[in-house]
Parts: sequence; structure tokens; C-alpha cells
Amino acid sequence: MELIADILLAAGALGAGFYCLVLSRRLKRFHDLEKGVGGAVAVLSSQVDDLNKSLVSARQMSDGSSKALEQLTGRAETVAQRLELMMASMHDIPEAAERTPEPVAESAPEAASEESDALAAAYEADAAASQQEEIAEEAAPEAEESKPTGLMFMRHNRSQNRVA
Repeated sequence: MELIADILLAAGALGAGFYCLVLSRRLKRFHDLEKGVGGAVAVLSSQVDDLNKSLVSARQMSDGSSKALEQLTGRAETVAQRLELMMASMHDIPEAAERTPEPVAESAPEAASEESDALAAAYEADAAASQQEEIAEEAAPEAEESKPTGLMFMRHNRSQNRVA
């Protein structure tokens, strides 16, 4: 009986030794820097570094783009204000139909004289309005000095703004 117990004990010890050998080889492969988990960790850390660099460059580009967009929006608002003022001043100008006299009928000399009086009054009102505008322009030279000079619109080359 003792002999059988010794044989079983030796077989168990050999089986445990073989199992330990297999486990040690697996652990070596697991910790290998090129093929195992160590390699995967190294690859992932390099990818994280690359993503951080691309995130920083994207953030810088978006900041630059937002600043340029704010400047362009400001310029567009200024131009819109100018256009609104121009449109408002266009309402003061009489229409072309009011300025051109219609053909006078020979049978109605009274209507022709009334139309000529109305046209004369319109021309006088127009002249008075232009004189008031000239007076307002002379009174406000500071407003004209604040107007920016130079190009109002500038074409941008889109290929220069992109970074490869």
C-alpha cells in the first residue's frame, strides 16, 4: 500500500511540476514587450500620446478659426449697419415716377399747370432735403473720421487656412 501511495505522490508531484512549467511559459509570453500585454500597453500609450498631440493642434486651429470668424462677423455687422443706413436714406429720395412729368393733354391746360406746380414743389422739397443733408455732414465731421478706410471686402484663400 505504501508503494502505491508513493507512486501516486510522485505522479502528483510530476504533474504539478509540469503544470508550473506551462504556467511560467505563459507568463513569459504574457509579459513580453513585443507580443504580449506589455506590447499592447506600449502601443496604447503611444496612441494616447498621438491623440493628445492631435487634440492640441485641433484646439489651436479651432481657436484661430473662431477668432477669425469673430472678426469677420464684426465686419459683416458694420457693413450691415452701413447698408441699413443707405436703405433708410433711399426712402428720402422721391421715386423716378414722381420726377418724370407725364405727357400733357392739350384739352386740359389746367391739369398740366397743376402737375407742373406739384413737380416744382417736389423739386423744391428735394433741394431742401439735400441742403439739410449737407448741413448735417458739415456739422458731424467726427462721424466721417471714424469710418474705416481701405478695402471693405477681402477675398481669403481657403487653402492657406488649412493645416496638413
